Amino acid sequence: MNLWAITDVGLARSQNQDAYCAQLLSQERALLAVCDGMGGARAGNVASRLAIDAFSAAVMEALAASDEPEALRRGLLDAADAANAAVCRRAAQDPDCAGMGTTLVAALVDAPDCYVLNVGDSRAYRVSNEGIRQITRDHSLVGDLVARGEITAEQARTHPQKNLITRALGAEKRTQADLFCETCEPGEFILLCSDGLSNLLSDQELLYEVLHGGPPEDCCGRLLNTALSRGAPDNVTAVLLQM
Repeated sequence: MNLWAITDVGLARSQNQDAYCAQLLSQERALLAVCDGMGGARAGNVASRLAIDAFSAAVMEALAASDEPEALRRGLLDAADAANAAVCRRAAQDPDCAGMGTTLVAALVDAPDCYVLNVGDSRAYRVSNEGIRQITRDHSLVGDLVARGEITAEQARTHPQKNLITRALGAEKRTQADLFCETCEPGEFILLCSDGLSNLLSDQELLYEVLHGGPPEDCCGRLLNTALSRGAPDNVTAVLLQM
């Protein structure tokens, strides 16, 4: 397996409120995650870093305890709870952090299996020669509209309320995370990203850059450069795993 990642403040924000984790744990196992701190809330950068650290630590504890598939799934959900608790606790203790929150998308790869978890609208994609497929479903107002068939995915990218998310770590004491299980083939890719990337590039553009744009080790940089060329009004983060 190979793993690459990049994050950038973009061209309009003064602070990067994204955070990521990209760890190759062995030749068959990897942990990757992206958090996007709530842009309209104070201390979004604190929320995203707290969530990444708490989530990663909890997943590592779960891996040390058991590598059974059901235990790994349970461990990911428990790790999301731990990340949520860490954000809520800091927000309650620090007035400067009141109201903060963050999205979370993560993938635990135990080849050939890949367990994907998300809260919010940061995304996970599966990319192969057969095409690109968004694994996660956006927990957002426009995501719900797309799911109901009221608008298209292309319309969602420019919708005036595209930044309104319906789930986030730190928003409530109880975590509402979705969990997906994929079985991947060697050579396939898993791409995680914040909406600073997915709002600017279509699925077909992501597919092209991953498979045909050039060497895979340069892909995250190419994706960032495209986002910057289009104004990058938000922070941009991408994590790419090649099975």
